[in-house]
Amino acid sequence: MFAFPEQFSNATKANLESQFAMFSALTSKTFESMEKLVDLNINTAKAALENSSATTRRLLAAKDPQEFLSLTTANTQPNAEKALSYGRQVASIAADTSAEFSRAAESQFAEVNRKVISLVDEVTKNAPAGSETYVSAFKTAISNANAGYEQFSKTTKQAVQAIESNMNAAVSQFTQAAGKATSAANAAANAAA
Repeated sequence: MFAFPEQFSNATKANLESQFAMFSALTSKTFESMEKLVDLNINTAKAALENSSATTRRLLAAKDPQEFLSLTTANTQPNAEKALSYGRQVASIAADTSAEFSRAAESQFAEVNRKVISLVDEVTKNAPAGSETYVSAFKTAISNANAGYEQFSKTTKQAVQAIESNMNAAVSQFTQAAGKATSAANAAANAAA
């Protein structure tokens, strides 16, 4: 008479297959992001080691304290800029990964939602007379849940954008402050000479 078990079984199977595909894609993206981070860290470590060696040689070759101080302050801004660059690259990798995860979650949610609505429509075709009120209430609940999810998603995106904007502003201010500090240190070293 009714094919409820078969309909639910097919829907469950399709949902599990869809989730497995999503998890596989997210796992792949996670490994890709980890590869990028490892490469970034290796390159940063190599560059830092080379820079440290060169700086140490220059500092050891300094003839007097003034030259030593001048060399030290000359390295302040480039080191701060390298640290900021590293932070930006890490943030970029994290943002790309986060965006990919968000797209996958939104896609999965839309797919599950479509399947649930399709299942409800299919099951309600065979619903007994007088159950229209319950069917309507169930469809309204699904619609309200979707609206809530969309609002939550929109709010989350706005929050992420605000955080990124604030971080960029802070990095910009730090860069300006580091530049001013380096200039002041250089001026003090030159005045002492």
